[in-house]
Amino acid sequence: MFSKEQHCQYNRNQLADVICQLRFPEILSININLPTEFQDLIRDQFPKFSTSLEAAAPKISGAPGNLHLENQPTKNNYQFTSQDGVWRVNLTSTFISLACSKYINWRDFAKKLDTPLAALIKIYKPAYFERIGLRYLNFISRQDLNLEDIPFNQLIVAPYLGLLADPDVPESSAHRNSVDAEISLSGGCRVNLHTGPGLV
Repeated sequence: MFSKEQHCQYNRNQLADVICQLRFPEILSININLPTEFQDLIRDQFPKFSTSLEAAAPKISGAPGNLHLENQPTKNNYQFTSQDGVWRVNLTSTFISLACSKYINWRDFAKKLDTPLAALIKIYKPAYFERIGLRYLNFISRQDLNLEDIPFNQLIVAPYLGLLADPDVPESSAHRNSVDAEISLSGGCRVNLHTGPGLV
């Protein structure tokens, strides 16, 4: 993560999914009215539309010994997808997100995010953004890369492998192996990292 290596682009990209989500204080009109004006502004890039209902986690209330669950209101989740299905925008009353299943580089991703984000700001005018999250999901398949005979400790740097970085620990003995870390970065940002070899 903190490598000084120059940026490179793999011929066989192992990124399975990249998503950027921006959360904002709830805007009730998004949940109540269909986002027709929003769709008009992004339809050239995201022509496919669908909607679903998101059920929030029940709220626990009451005194000890007399606790009960209160169902929370459902929220509309509007989805706008590119013609090829690679790009997906989700809009709810509390967030907007862009996801990509064939990520190339950040420049392309940020450019694609410009249109739905500008549409959100123009139409709904969120007061501010409470949280901005960026998630990269990698699946490194040795089979797809014709590297089945190469151990993970020769493919992935030690900090991401945990115990399997030790050459004395055979991969075949590991039923589960993962590394979880939360790291503070400059500017008030954080990285939540989950990594480790396993079966998918």
